[in-house]
Amino acid sequence: MTFTLKSLIASAAFTLAATHAFADGIGASLLTQQHPFYIELADAMKAEAKDKNVALEVAIANQDLNKQLADVEDFIVKGVDVIVISPVDSQGVRAAINKAEKAGIKVITVDVPAADAKVTSHIGTDNYTGGVQAGELMAKLLDNKGKVAIIDYPTVQSVVNRVDCFKKAIGEHKDIEIVAQQTGITRAEALAAAQNMLQANPDITGIFGFGDDAALAAAVAVKAAGLDGQVKVIGFDGMEEARKAVDSNPVMAAVIQQFPDQMGKQAVDTAVKVIAGETVPEEQPIVPGVYTKK
Repeated sequence: MTFTLKSLIASAAFTLAATHAFADGIGASLLTQQHPFYIELADAMKAEAKDKNVALEVAIANQDLNKQLADVEDFIVKGVDVIVISPVDSQGVRAAINKAEKAGIKVITVDVPAADAKVTSHIGTDNYTGGVQAGELMAKLLDNKGKVAIIDYPTVQSVVNRVDCFKKAIGEHKDIEIVAQQTGITRAEALAAAQNMLQANPDITGIFGFGDDAALAAAVAVKAAGLDGQVKVIGFDGMEEARKAVDSNPVMAAVIQQFPDQMGKQAVDTAVKVIAGETVPEEQPIVPGVYTKK
């Protein structure tokens, strides 16, 4: 096979283009796509990237830290300009963030912050405020007395923040006692956790679920235990299914509402500014809302 000068130049140009196909690009490693929150967040990121005419590749970690680390490694090899991460594990993701930074790639975290790792910016719900809102609302629903249980997700820093502040707010009410706290990451695990806590503490009057799945599972457990008139459940996320449950299910009292569409848009806008060499805030909190029965 022979090559003309023209074909060699074209081939070289193609190779160069392929090598730099991700110039001015964003790589995003998201925790999951099995939850409406992250579907909405990813959709908002894609729409904003299209609007800003910036390349965006989204990888889904499926709540698997090893998958997330591999995805970040892939983005580093591709030479993206900015990596956006919603960590599967706030501690475990630190090595990947440090590696990206050493490669000269800026990192932005969205929704879930990284623990003990320096990032260019974090965009997420003000979970401290959300936790306090949930605690104060629970106290009001229980007339400042009763026994409360918590369904937790302790490896995710955003959840740690909201649960800690929920407990702090509850602690201001001396006649409310937190009697149980169990991990329930998936809806099935949360259902089992709620059933266990209700069985061990049949006088529970309130349950705080770290997210919509946990709260919805808790509501199912409460109904199955015949405690509909006794227990109030508060969730956190505020996706459509949970809001509808608040409107129709007496057990589901409220949800603290996050705004994943705002987070997704803000994450891409921030990445674009970073690519342009602009300075961005280290913290960009988004204040949550409170959704109660209509």
